[in-house]
Amino acid sequence: MDGTKRMLMGLALALAVIFVRHDTAAVQPMIPLGSAAKFAVLAATTVTSSGATTVNGNLGVSPGTTVTGSPTVNGTTHLGDPTAAQAQSDLTIAYNDAAGRLGGAAVSGNLGGLTLTPGLYTSTSSLEITSGDLTLDAQGDANAVFIFQMASTLTTTSGRQVILSGGARAANIFWQVGSSDTLGTTSVLKGNILAFTSITVTTGAAVEGRLLARNGAVILDSNTITIPASAASATAQSAVLATGPYTDAAGQSLNLATKTITVPLSGNMRFYRVRSTTALTITSITISGGNVVITYN
Repeated sequence: MDGTKRMLMGLALALAVIFVRHDTAAVQPMIPLGSAAKFAVLAATTVTSSGATTVNGNLGVSPGTTVTGSPTVNGTTHLGDPTAAQAQSDLTIAYNDAAGRLGGAAVSGNLGGLTLTPGLYTSTSSLEITSGDLTLDAQGDANAVFIFQMASTLTTTSGRQVILSGGARAANIFWQVGSSDTLGTTSVLKGNILAFTSITVTTGAAVEGRLLARNGAVILDSNTITIPASAASATAQSAVLATGPYTDAAGQSLNLATKTITVPLSGNMRFYRVRSTTALTITSITISGGNVVITYN
């Protein structure tokens, strides 16, 4: 093999590696939270609350058994009981899943002022949102998942926000924190914090997501913590006969912004319907570029 051929082959292999790494980072499955998904706040040692804090979801402590202060809990409080213990066990599984994902895009330091698309982001140290807000853009994908891995801390400063656009959902955002997390006063965070040690939410900060601490405390001060709504589900199903049986169509993609589902065109005649958690109506079915495009409302 001459030098030119070796060089071209090397470039091809390098490009292949780049594309594989990009695809791995860009498309991530959800992190199952198990029974921990029912908890807006879950701590290992204690929950400390001051001021007028509202928790919209369950609150739990395990193996600890105490809550200091009187947060308003619009859910069930579990202190050292089997339900809280199971939630902690499921949290450990979820944390290890998040920490074990590979192929992420490298990030470091301050994420403020950035706009990021779905995928896996990895820091070997700490992350912060300190100069400008962080925007997470799902680009119309209702199922888009964002995962942030960090070996050490996560910090937001006063008034900073995580802003969701393009159909991004707080339920699909995961912050895997290698040590502890601190949210600054009046800051707004979206997503599920899975912290190895503790979580401190300072005065007036709000979270649409979950505060899940594996080994330490959760400290609250005049906050509102709300379990996020799950992403709207719409799945195309197809069948050879109008009467069925229907199965989920392979290779489909959902665009929340345009309310369309795109399915690779089959060589045979197919009938389609949409399965959803809410009532939907198919408004059109068209053929475009080798795909079936189903529009719903």
